[in-house]
Amino acid sequence: MRLGVEAALIDGKLVPGDVEVRDGRIARYGIRRGNGRSGLAAPGFVDLQVNGFGGVDFAAADAAGYERAGEALLETGVTAYLPTLITAPEPALAAALREVPREARGPRILGAHVEGPFLAAARMGTHLLEGRLDPDPDVLERLLDAGPVRLVTLAPELPGALELIDVLLARGVAVSCGHTDATAEEAEAAFDRGALSVTHLFNAMRPFRHRDPGIAGAALVRDDVFVQLILDGHHVADETALLVWRAAGGRIALVTDAMAGAGQGDGNYRLGDVEVEVRGGSARSSEDVLAGSVLTMLQAVRNLHALGVPLADALSAATVVPARVVGELEVGRIERGVRADVVVLDDNLEVARVLVGGEALVAA
Repeated sequence: MRLGVEAALIDGKLVPGDVEVRDGRIARYGIRRGNGRSGLAAPGFVDLQVNGFGGVDFAAADAAGYERAGEALLETGVTAYLPTLITAPEPALAAALREVPREARGPRILGAHVEGPFLAAARMGTHLLEGRLDPDPDVLERLLDAGPVRLVTLAPELPGALELIDVLLARGVAVSCGHTDATAEEAEAAFDRGALSVTHLFNAMRPFRHRDPGIAGAALVRDDVFVQLILDGHHVADETALLVWRAAGGRIALVTDAMAGAGQGDGNYRLGDVEVEVRGGSARSSEDVLAGSVLTMLQAVRNLHALGVPLADALSAATVVPARVVGELEVGRIERGVRADVVVLDDNLEVARVLVGGEALVAA
């Protein structure tokens, strides 16, 4: 089967020609023959931070909820994601982890992103302080045993946090630093230990200052650290996003931080134990604190491209870069022999088709 596109994102570049899929995998690309082609093929989007979607909050979701959310995510081009669970008491977190499907029809669930509970009390954002804990290896082991954890966000400056990084890496779990008051020196220690990412850069972390660059400054100047960015027009200013691109182009992993209201419109929703109002495209708690977003990954790509970032680079920030954060080689790229998880975009950057394993699950 050929996709009928005029170009495809291959290894960070838009390569002219069609793409052929055979037996659920990419067989060929750069096929020049044929007429009537339009649009482009990109790897399906990979989202590392999805708290919920389409009216579903993953903190309270069952199998049916995951299926509904997955269908809605597919419509936006997401073919792989990490359901994200924010800070909560251990029993609630463990119960939510047990509900994360190991397999699901629709977008691939790569494992869970546990955002907390080992966070800085001064940088909780909308997370409830009641669920916060100091680093505790016994609690961590119980959470890892409860469900398929793939990524953990923690505050690296907390006593014992570096030892938790060791445990996580030994268990094959990626580590990101976030909700943190870490200085640059404390962040460097975590990066040297094996943490390779920063969760929603600039949000819920020590501010960047000219004599105190904090974790943001430390991450931006290191070539071996990825920075996750919520590009919805509310979490960071356009100028800030462009500054990040110029400092860390190729290391930016776009994330949505989407919550249940994404794809649903204005209204009242939940993010874990937090009540959230979505109004005018902004999700906020009753204390007027940003509480996730209603961003889609497709819109994040458009927003980055609108800042002047080449389309191929903007698409890479939503595909291969987030896949690299969690060490995933089977998603986020179009290459011979790789599973055909593909989003076909038309000339207006709208989703025309979405394939998972070569099967068209969304078609315009």
